Parts: sequence; C-alpha cells; structure tokens
Amino acid sequence: MSEPSSLGPNYRKLFGSAVAANLGDGLMSIALVWLASAVTRDALLIALIGVAGRLPWLIVSLPAGVISDRFDRRKLVAWMDVCRFVVVTALGLLVLAHQADLPTPEQLAAGAAEPAGGAVLLTALGLASFLLGCAEVLRDNTAQTLMPALVDKAQLERANGRLWAAETTMNSFVGPPLAGVLITVGLALPFLINAGLLAVSAAMVFALAGTFTAQSSMERSPRIDFKGEIAEGFGWLWNHRLIRTLAILLGLLNMLSNVALVNGVLYAQDVLGLYQGWQFGLVTTGFAVGAVAGSLTAATVSARLSPGVTLIVSITGMGGCLLLMGLAPSALLFWACAVAEGVFVVLWNVITVSLRQRLIPDHLLGRVNSVYRFFGWGTIAIGTVLGGALVNLGQPWLGRGWALRTVFLLAGAAHLALIGYAATRVNTDRIRAAEAAAAVEQQASS
Repeated sequence: MSEPSSLGPNYRKLFGSAVAANLGDGLMSIALVWLASAVTRDALLIALIGVAGRLPWLIVSLPAGVISDRFDRRKLVAWMDVCRFVVVTALGLLVLAHQADLPTPEQLAAGAAEPAGGAVLLTALGLASFLLGCAEVLRDNTAQTLMPALVDKAQLERANGRLWAAETTMNSFVGPPLAGVLITVGLALPFLINAGLLAVSAAMVFALAGTFTAQSSMERSPRIDFKGEIAEGFGWLWNHRLIRTLAILLGLLNMLSNVALVNGVLYAQDVLGLYQGWQFGLVTTGFAVGAVAGSLTAATVSARLSPGVTLIVSITGMGGCLLLMGLAPSALLFWACAVAEGVFVVLWNVITVSLRQRLIPDHLLGRVNSVYRFFGWGTIAIGTVLGGALVNLGQPWLGRGWALRTVFLLAGAAHLALIGYAATRVNTDRIRAAEAAAAVEQQASS
C-alpha cells in the first residue's frame, strides 16, 4: 500500500493542500446549515441556501473547463483558494457581529421568534454560498486535471484513493464534529478557522513544482472561443458512450441523494432529536468512516470484483442505505447506515474519477471534466430544491417526522430503479474496451 510520501514531493504538497482545504470544508458543512437552521425552520428556505451553492455547477462549470485547459492549472487552483479565503473571512466577521442575537435551533423548533437580523444573515449566507460555489467549481474541476501530471497512470487509483481518504477524513470525520464543538463556543469560529486553512491550502498549491498548462493550449489563439472549445469538450463526451453513460448516471444519483440529504439537519433535529451542534456533527461522521474505508479499499475491491460489478454494487448499496436511513428509529442506526453509504459512494467516485483521468486526452481533460460535472453535479441544485419542496408539501398530510422520512424512502427506491439501466451500459467488458482504445490513441499521438 503506497503512502503519500512514496508518490513524490508534488503529490505530498497536493495531499497537504487537500487536508487543509477539506478540514475547512468539513467545518463549513456543519456551520452553514446550523446557521441557517438557527435563523429559520422552513425546509425550503434552508434548501435554497444549498441551491445557491450548487447553481454554479449549472452556470460556471462549462466555461470553467475551457479555462482549466487554457491556463496554468496550479495557479488556478491556488487562486480559487485565495478567493474562498476572502469570502469566508467576510462571512465569518458578519456572523461574529450577529451571533449574540441568534436563538438555538431547539428554541426555534419550540416556537421562539426568528431573529431580527435573520433576513440579513440568510441573504449573506445565500450570496456567500453562491460565490464559494463558483470558486469551488473552477478549483475542483482544475484540481482533478492535476493528478495525471503528478503520478503515473498506473498509480491513479491508489493516488486518488489516498487523496479521497484524506479529503473524506477531514471533510466528514474530523471537520463536522469539530465544528459542532466550535459552534457551542461561538458560531463564527468555524468560518474564521476555515479562512486560515484556505490560506494554508493556497500556499501549498502555489509551491507545486513544474509546468501545469495543457500542451495544446500553447498552440491556440490567445483569444478564447468559449463556444467552440466548450463544444469540443461536449462533443468528445457525448460521442464516448461509457463516459456519457457515467455522466448521466452521476447526475441522476446526485439529484436523488440530495432530495434526501438536503433535509439532513432537520431530520437530525426533528426526527432523531439531536439539537446540540456536537450531536449533529457526530452523527455525520458515519459517512466519513465508510468513505475512508471505501477510499483505502477501492483499488482492491475493484480488482477483485471488477470495475463494472463494483459500480453496480455501489448503486445498489447507496439505494438500500437511503431506504434504511429513512426508517431508522435511532441516531445509532442512522449513523451505521451512513457508514455503509460512505463506502458505496466513494467506491463509485474513485473508480469513475480514475477512469476519466485514464480515458480523456490531456488537452481535453479540463473541458470534458467540466461537461461531465455539468451533468453530474448540476442536478444537485434540482434535487436540493425538490427535497425541500417535498417536505413542505408532505408535512400537512404526513406530519413533520414522516415528511422528512419519506424523502429518504423515495430517493432510495429511485436509486434501485436505476440498476437495470446501469447494468447493461457500465459493465466491465465495456470499461476494458474503452481503456484499450484510449491506450491505442495515446500511443498513436505520442
């Protein structure tokens, strides 16, 4: 099992940057929704905050791919961390100014009046979520194009798996419970600490040695033809049957899972009775435990089961876990289901990310990735608003608790309905054929 140190100094720097940035993201994952739940109990309003952060995947992802293939990818990643640092610092200072006036979510649920400055905070939260989402789109799309320049293609699953493990540990295992503790001290603390972590992340990416500009960008006109270059990336993806199918599947899976998970903070509070920040942070660590296990074992599992079988098992497992989470009678069972969900999600991610890095030509990697993520992540905004709306519509008929449970049940059942579509299109034979064809094309062009 290779450690980060055996994959080279540049990989270590990227690894360190990922640890810092994802610890900050883990803090924010709790702080943002907890702040929203301290201002309003409306499921749709809370969902709209999530939508604001996901809209950039529909608006910015396609031009972001063109930019990734045009400019130094190292600098793009680092400067997006700088932009996020500015936004998070400003939001943290605003929260610091208002935090003394905020009721607890439990007080709001018991009928306390919403805070006088709530509208200002919700507006700022929505704007910050949108700006952070824009920076995240360009940063994350570009960061995935760095990996093939840092490690050998034969090591991609291992390198991606180690990176996923570190990112998930920080993002979902260390960050959320730490944020829960920090919230009890001061709601502004997770935001301000995240700002410092983003500064560290930017510095480590700036320190990467080498050239990280796609070779073909040197031959293009200085004037960017966004329409033509986006069309080139879109055309490549749409004509590649395997990558096209994976993009469609990812879009459907992300939309469905977010129908349920956007209501996670309200589910934890109103169904499971977890009204303390540290309790919510702790229950979210279930996903992280599973994700770390999935990250560290993805290469082995894929080799033993084959990639195609592993992907089908992942879809089945994700659907089954969402069904069980919707029926969970206790926080402990909910946490256990989240552990299994984390394993299946990361198995899917490690295999499909490594496939894209192996199959897509380097000069198109940024653009094709952006089109892929447009399909795969743009639907999150749809699922997010749909989840909030379904809870609000179902509550008068089902009651608060069963309205929150029903979105998990619907999402889980819909996952299982996708198995037949996926089984005939992403099997191992098609994956191996696509890898062989890509190897021939790369050899011919070298």
